[in-house]
Amino acid sequence: MQADDPILVLCTAPDDVVGARLARELVERRLAACVNMIAGVRSFYRWEGTLHADAEVQLIIKSRRGRFEDLRACLNEHHPYDVPEVLALPIVAGSEPYLEWMAAQTHAEP
Repeated sequence: MQADDPILVLCTAPDDVVGARLARELVERRLAACVNMIAGVRSFYRWEGTLHADAEVQLIIKSRRGRFEDLRACLNEHHPYDVPEVLALPIVAGSEPYLEWMAAQTHAEP
C-alpha cells in the first residue's frame, strides 16, 4: 500500500456530540477529507467480562494511507473510550475526481 492510497477508517463514538467533535478535529487537521456520522448504531460487545448493548454513532472517515498513523493517534488522544475502534479499510476503486479531492484535502496546506 502506498502513502497516497485512499482508505476508509471506521470509528464508533458514544454520541453525536463526541462524534461531531472527533469529526471536526480530523477534518481541521487535514487527517480526513470527510467524515460521515451515522446515528442509530447499536453495538453489542463484551468489555471487562460484561456484555454490553450500547447506542453509538458510526464515523466513516475518508483519508489516505499516509495519514493513518496521525489519524489513529488523534483518535486515541481525543476519544473517550479506553480502546476506540480504529479500523482502516482500503478503497480499491472510486470516482477519480472524488479520490483526487480526498488526496488534496489530506495534504498539508500550501
